[in-house]
Amino acid sequence: MAVPNPKSPSEVRHDVRGVPVSYMSADAIDGLERAIEITLAFRGDAIAEIDAVLADHPDFIMGWLFKAGWLTQSMETRIYGDMVAALGEAEKRISRANDRERGHFEAAQAWVHGDFFGAVQKWEAVLTAYPMDLFALELVHYTDVLLGDVVGQRDVVARVFNLWDESVPGYEFVLGFYAFGLEENRDFALAEEMARQALAIRPDNPYSVHAVSHVMEMRGRQVGGIRFMADNVDRWGTSNFANHLWWHTSLFHLDLEDYDKVLEIFDAHLDSAGKAGDRYEELDAAALLWRLNLVGQDVGNRWSHLADKWEPSATDTLYAFNDVHAMMTYVADDRRDAQKALLTANERYVENASDANVAMSREIGLPFCLAMQDFKAERYEACVDRLLPVRYRTHRLGGSFAQRDIIGWTLLEAALRARRFDLALGLAHERAALKPTSVQNWRAVARAFQGLGNKTKADQATARAQSLIAA
Repeated sequence: MAVPNPKSPSEVRHDVRGVPVSYMSADAIDGLERAIEITLAFRGDAIAEIDAVLADHPDFIMGWLFKAGWLTQSMETRIYGDMVAALGEAEKRISRANDRERGHFEAAQAWVHGDFFGAVQKWEAVLTAYPMDLFALELVHYTDVLLGDVVGQRDVVARVFNLWDESVPGYEFVLGFYAFGLEENRDFALAEEMARQALAIRPDNPYSVHAVSHVMEMRGRQVGGIRFMADNVDRWGTSNFANHLWWHTSLFHLDLEDYDKVLEIFDAHLDSAGKAGDRYEELDAAALLWRLNLVGQDVGNRWSHLADKWEPSATDTLYAFNDVHAMMTYVADDRRDAQKALLTANERYVENASDANVAMSREIGLPFCLAMQDFKAERYEACVDRLLPVRYRTHRLGGSFAQRDIIGWTLLEAALRARRFDLALGLAHERAALKPTSVQNWRAVARAFQGLGNKTKADQATARAQSLIAA
């Protein structure tokens, strides 16, 4: 980080957690705190909030840095200009910035240049010097999720966690971050304890609800998950993150083969027809419909308007995670021109670009996009051959284990349809070992045994699936 801009004690203000701010207006600092809380509680419009602050305080550099930093999380081309503009406004005022603010500036600058991992390192440096910088912690944690840095999601919180307690404003959100990082690293018991502690402090904390839902999803606690989500639904708010929690709820029903309920949730909460929508809810919508396709459910014309939403982004190449979800819609709705545009753009991109997303696209994004084409065309052998080598590297695509599970599920279904029953049995047993209460997993085991001619074992697996539904 750069050398700090010296100021006398009388020239320094602090936020509610004691983190220094170079701008001297308490009103501006309070406005920044409101904007940060909006991002944490998923209620309101953080950018509108900070824009109102900046209208009255245009020289508030941390306000501009908040705007640039928060826009990094959108991973959408449409906001890139706003992010660059906010960073430019911060740069005009950088000579008056303190050390912490310069660190945030350098992080956002790295991001704009495509160095996402470099941006994380810059935010981590800020957090090391200022462990109460809740915004820096938030950005590192969320970015580690975007980039698939599973260990980082947990350990960035662990570095500072013992310095926080309930006396520090925002502690409940730190608990939520830690809970999710622990869950992704399969420390389920401690993750749930942390998340429920956070909810005891602040029940309307969607990210902590999210952490509990992940624990229940990964452990196969479908009935408990449905009940937990229903008990907390009034506290989710109305942001796109609430839609994501509905997606999690739908996964519990999907695992129990309650397909009518899954479609009911889709139509009521994930269907963006007639709505402006954003990438977050459209990711969830595509991911849910693809899963329904994998289990042989007819989703009618639900793909069509979703493909319409994704088609303008066919050549973005900004984030591989987005591209694979766009490809789901193009493949499912037979948009061949859009498929070609996406693949051509990505192939050129990985040959010529050098930013952080290149490896994500080359290693996982493109193989999965091509595998989806194979699956749709019933080239199941080819689909298996593309996905089998990368099945243990899918974290490099970003997102959570629950989200990336769509790749493993596609691989398993392709193996069954390719009549590679020995492989399918191994893959199904892998999944059943991780989540033995999944009806879908035991259905796959039964199909694999049936294909291998072992009727007794197939019947036993089918009985296991049926008993889970009955229970």
